[in-house]
Amino acid sequence: MKVKVLIIVCLFATNHLMGQNMEKMNWLNEPESWEVKDGNLKMKVTPESDYWRKTHYGFTVDDGPFYYTTRGGEFEVSMKISGDYKTRFDQMGLMLRIDEEHWIKTGVEYVDGVYNFSTVVTDVHSNWSVIELSGKPKSIWIKATRKIDAVEIYYSLDGIKYNMTNVAYLSDNKSVMVGMMAASPDGNGFDALFEEFNIKHLPDTRRKEWLKNNKE
Repeated sequence: MKVKVLIIVCLFATNHLMGQNMEKMNWLNEPESWEVKDGNLKMKVTPESDYWRKTHYGFTVDDGPFYYTTRGGEFEVSMKISGDYKTRFDQMGLMLRIDEEHWIKTGVEYVDGVYNFSTVVTDVHSNWSVIELSGKPKSIWIKATRKIDAVEIYYSLDGIKYNMTNVAYLSDNKSVMVGMMAASPDGNGFDALFEEFNIKHLPDTRRKEWLKNNKE
């Protein structure tokens, strides 16, 4: 009996640590070729696809593959990404999206032979920032924390030490689509691998403050 209980507890712990169930997510702009296996997502990124609104270039596009789940409230999301980048602006990473006019995408973007950690924050118009990465790392880890009306964005080269790159506005009290995004604006697509995708619920900041100030 004790052995059975121990097995059940271990199975529960394993499933809990695995995080988000990748089989129960949804597509926006589903690519022609993709697979979920062992908790990882592989895809062939759709050629000539992107996410951008208006700023500088004068066009709006909203057609990159995005595999997502929907979350309300506050949370932390993390993942590991690896891509076979080939063409200028090939990109992959994390996306948080309220609708077509309000979203954030962040991850690796390949520009003129350089790997950059790139973030686009869109509030009707898109705002792009980049940090040049040293060399061409095989993989990058991304972490983002949504609290109240802000998203803190981090990246890591080893999955241990994280560097913060942005604090971006994203309207609070609205459900958010959160997941894995990729695009190949100038190219014919590339192979993208997403691993270790996990979302952790965070207690509401303002509710915690209210409880603190209203103890029995």
